[in-house]
Amino acid sequence: MKNILFTLLFICGFAAVSTAQQKFSATDFNSKIGKTGTLCDTIYSLKIVNDTLTLLNMGGVYPNQKYTVAIKGNKITLDWASLKGKPLCVTGVFELYKGRPEIEIAEPDKINVTKKEK
Repeated sequence: MKNILFTLLFICGFAAVSTAQQKFSATDFNSKIGKTGTLCDTIYSLKIVNDTLTLLNMGGVYPNQKYTVAIKGNKITLDWASLKGKPLCVTGVFELYKGRPEIEIAEPDKINVTKKEK
């Protein structure tokens, strides 16, 4: 009985972790405004505004992107040119900027470039 209960709890815990990084729709995003969460999608375009602001457009090319990731500060150093077309997961507070979905991040541990699934 204990083995079955342990196995069930392990499976439930694994399922919760795997669903935390799923792609979701704009409706799902709007229901999470003001809350912290993880968003994973593909980078379609980016714009380096200045040395302390980089904008990543996910799910489509600007101005038709699904989400924008605003990377502020200079703590995050990535090879920006090689990110286009790669999947990315970011963790931050879901916000609306001029009515468009956006996540703002400033810490390196909040961004994770993922490998493409085969």
